[in-house]
Amino acid sequence: MSVTLEEHAAGIHIVRIDRPQKRNALDPATIAALTTIARDLGARADIRAVILSGGDTIFSCGIDLATPAVAEDATLIERRQALRAGPDLCRAWEEIEAITICAIDGYCIGGAFALALACDFRIMGADATLRLPEIALGMNMSWQTLPRLTALVGPARAKRITVFGDAVAATQALDWGLADAGADRGGALDLALRWAERIAALPPMPVRMTKEAVNRTSGALHAAVNHMDRDQFLLTTLSHDFEEGVAAFLGKRTPRFDDR
Repeated sequence: MSVTLEEHAAGIHIVRIDRPQKRNALDPATIAALTTIARDLGARADIRAVILSGGDTIFSCGIDLATPAVAEDATLIERRQALRAGPDLCRAWEEIEAITICAIDGYCIGGAFALALACDFRIMGADATLRLPEIALGMNMSWQTLPRLTALVGPARAKRITVFGDAVAATQALDWGLADAGADRGGALDLALRWAERIAALPPMPVRMTKEAVNRTSGALHAAVNHMDRDQFLLTTLSHDFEEGVAAFLGKRTPRFDDR
């Protein structure tokens, strides 16, 4: 199994991305499993808090570029349909009515960063880093990420994180509001569990109602902004620059972009 689910205590569940041999990369099967689990947990009234975790040293390296999500001979409409998987994953986690906490140790890259942004809280270990390398790979940042990111850090920092693609260390993430708490190295999950236990001790109805009210207030325009990001992603992934960006990444060389 690429994803595991365990009950830590009454009302508290831990979801773990578990592909250590692939650096917890998000292949189509892992994305589907994470989406199904989120929808199942979201439908339950007894859930108080959900923790999303990776490993002690790696949260996730993001999308598994070695496992294409779309067949080479797929039609345009089939490609567009397949590209729903990432946005649907993030939406499923965002729509869990219980509180969600992302426990991040090690690096959290690309699609994994997008998923972390869909959670209510992010707790980072001392060695954790966040990074969005999509533009350097020849694609736009999809998965309905930019409105969530901008709501947390503001427009200039959202552009800086996305355009430059530099890693954001835990201390900087805390300073910018990307992270809500810092833990010792390898200690993000332990601290997340302590937060979850505090949440589980609270009356569940007002907690859920407050989460929904805050999310609707902060994300009132997200749907309007996001409606084209999947098509933008489709367009960029059909470009020569995308082919070059991925080939250079896999070949560990400097890409040569030419706007084709």
